[in-house]
Amino acid sequence: MILVREEIGDVLRDLRLQKGKTLRQVAGRASVALGYLSEVERGQKEASSEILAAVADALDVPISTIMREVGDRISVMEGLQTFPDVVPDDLASLEGVRPELSLR
Repeated sequence: MILVREEIGDVLRDLRLQKGKTLRQVAGRASVALGYLSEVERGQKEASSEILAAVADALDVPISTIMREVGDRISVMEGLQTFPDVVPDDLASLEGVRPELSLR
């Protein structure tokens, strides 16, 4: 069984380590209890959207990056192929979409 909370925890831990930050540093900057963040990283606790946003901010990473990585990891576990990071043409014309992500 795939548990989303475990994947979120793995992604948060991987990003934290890539950034060279300690659990204490991220917890402090996110105003989250150290023990709670540790449990989130180990997949033992579900993180609310508010906690995820605070941790993403503490890591200087957009929450969309975290969620995309979680989705990609789950796709692999489900045996699905991941797709290139592009925006469909009908959405590419919307304001704020970077042109280089377009399928055009």
